[in-house]
Formats: sequence, structure tokens, C-alpha cells
Amino acid sequence: MHRLLQLTLDFFGADVADAEDSPHAQSTAPAFQAGFRHPRANREARLGETVVAFEFKRARRRSIGFSVGPDGLTVSAPRWVPMREVDAAVQEKSKWILQKLRDAEERRQQIEANRIDWRDGAEFPFFGEPVNIVLDARGTGTLLETNAGGPPRILRVALPQHAEPPQIRDAVQAWLMKQAKQVFTQRLDHFAPQLGVTWRKLALSNAGTRWGTAHADGTIRLNWRLVHFRMDVIDYVVAHELSHLRVMDHSPKFWDTVASVVPDYAELRGQLKDEALPTW
Repeated sequence: MHRLLQLTLDFFGADVADAEDSPHAQSTAPAFQAGFRHPRANREARLGETVVAFEFKRARRRSIGFSVGPDGLTVSAPRWVPMREVDAAVQEKSKWILQKLRDAEERRQQIEANRIDWRDGAEFPFFGEPVNIVLDARGTGTLLETNAGGPPRILRVALPQHAEPPQIRDAVQAWLMKQAKQVFTQRLDHFAPQLGVTWRKLALSNAGTRWGTAHADGTIRLNWRLVHFRMDVIDYVVAHELSHLRVMDHSPKFWDTVASVVPDYAELRGQLKDEALPTW
């Protein structure tokens, strides 16, 4: 059995039976500032030079489980597993835990850096290129193009200078969804004949994790936020969903179908996963 951690304590207490789980258990080790802290943390451990405050809970499962999400580390264990074994397991997984926590923190920082500040002069990507918002009560919601390599394009939003952020956000979203409907329709019409399929209805979605879906009846659902990406990335998603009207799975035959119209789909698929969208 592994030696107990130098620093592992229940500092809010835990509803468990053995003495080492007692909310009154004390540690004689010095206190360290947590490098990563779960908002519902009830236990902490020092992993190398980093202190991790994590959520620990008992669960109906057969083994100790670890998960790292936006809030931090959660450790789950069966009720019959003593805390000393949980502590040892945390130490054994320390390298994996720290890497996942650093990755999650990097994603969080990236999301915050891409958060749109809804005001006059705010910027957002449109087909992979920046667009600046200009509030103009006399505006008509039109996009003013600029020469390639010039300053960002300008979207004149028909709102006064004192408009509230939610008003600006909703106006821009409505404009983007209108553009999305038009562009997606054009790209569906472009690829469908090449793939020998017929699509019958386009619906826009606002899904958090899914870019598109295809149904056997010819209905295609595409996430309107795709308009933030470059057109070749959008084309990959459109071709992907239309290909499902021929092959309703992700077998080699399906990917061959996608490749017949978008040969570099693998690279574009990677960009879709890696590029950070603005946070609304």
C-alpha cells in the first residue's frame, strides 16, 4: 500500500465512516496555496509542487474515477474504498491530473480572451476575417467591405450609442443568422449535386457541441456559429452532413464520400476542433 500523501486533508469534512474520513481529521503538514481549486472542493492534495483542491464524492462504482472539467478535478470512489487508497490513487495519477488541469486552464483563458465585449467598436470574426461593430441609429445593418489586407470590415448596427450590450448582441446575432441561412443554402446547393443527394430542409441550430446533423428525410441542421469560420471549413461541415444522406455512419465508405468533394477534409476537421470561437 502506498504511503499517505504528505498533505491530504478534508478541510470541509466528508460524510464517510472511517476515522481518516472524519471532518475533524487534522494535518500537521504546512498549508500551501492551492494551484487549482474546484468550487466545490472538499479535499486537497499536494502533487509535486502544486496543491490541488478537488471535489471528492462517494459513488456507486467499482473503482476510483477521475474527471477534469471546467471547474477542476473531481474524484469519485466506492464507499468501501478507504481514503488512504484514494490518496494513493491521486498520487499515482498526478502527472495525468496536472496535465489535464493545465489544459483546462489554458482553454478557459482562451475562452475568456475570445469573449466579445458587446459595445461600439467591438470585433468578431465573420468567415474568418474580423468585423468591427459601429453603432448607428440610422444604420441599416449592412456590412461595409474593405480591400484585402486593409482595415477590418464594418457592420453598421441600427442602434443608438447608448444601447445596452444584450441589445447589441441580439442585433448582431440576428444579422449573422440571416447571413448563415443564405450562405449555407448556397453551399448545400453547390455540393448536393456533386454527391448525388437531395436535401429538403435547412434548419439553424445553436447546439453547444454539435456543428451539424443530417436526417434521412433530407433535413440538414447546421450551427449558425459556423459563420465565424473560413468558408473552406464551412464547406467541410456542409459536405460532411450531405454525405450522411448517402452513408449514415462514419465508416471508411463515408469518409471516402466526403473526400470525393473535399479532399483535404482531415485538415479542415482539425481546424474545426482546434480554432477557438468567440465567446458570446
